[in-house]
Amino acid sequence: MSKIEIACFNPQSAMIAFENGADRIELCDGLSEGGTTPDFKTAQQLREKINIPIFVMIRPRGGNFTYSEKEFETMKEDLKQLKSLNIDGFVFGILDEYDEVNMEQNKTLVELAAPLPCTFHRAFDRANGLESSLEKVIDCGFKTILTSGQKPNVAEGKENLKKLVELAGGKIEILVGGGLRSSNIQDLRDFTKAGYFHSSAITDGGQFASADEVVALKNK
Repeated sequence: MSKIEIACFNPQSAMIAFENGADRIELCDGLSEGGTTPDFKTAQQLREKINIPIFVMIRPRGGNFTYSEKEFETMKEDLKQLKSLNIDGFVFGILDEYDEVNMEQNKTLVELAAPLPCTFHRAFDRANGLESSLEKVIDCGFKTILTSGQKPNVAEGKENLKKLVELAGGKIEILVGGGLRSSNIQDLRDFTKAGYFHSSAITDGGQFASADEVVALKNK
């Protein structure tokens, strides 16, 4: 049985994920933008109802992963505020203008989040170099990388995902996500040997996680 994180873009999805056996929730807003920082009040209300780990996205806007000083200040403030809610971890990822992992800014946020763990999100899939980016993310102090193997989706990225799991060697968790469904999780798990998987569990092109899909992901 795999460990499953469900990306939830609204409170309804978070409750569906929680009630149907998800191991962890990635809480964000901005479904059409691929995830942005959720509303403080939403996070607060969900924390009161949900007793599985909630990791919160820190991303001030959609688009690329290179941020202005002003945007970076917003990220720091949002992280500090949300940390006060007794959540379990954070999800973010910052690149420089050359699509290299921005060591300084990522380290700053990881240190602000401490002792809570941080996941480097799919900005990794835009970063230059598989091995060099992996080493940089580890050096920044992240505990997890969410990735489709630097390809558009997990099916295309499975060779790279397998390689990442091997290269990581237990130093960091490789969280497999990006086009992951109950229909392909078994094949990916067998091939990559990853232990943690990430999906929105949205099966109808809408906004909400499917209870049946959460259960199927968990039980495959």
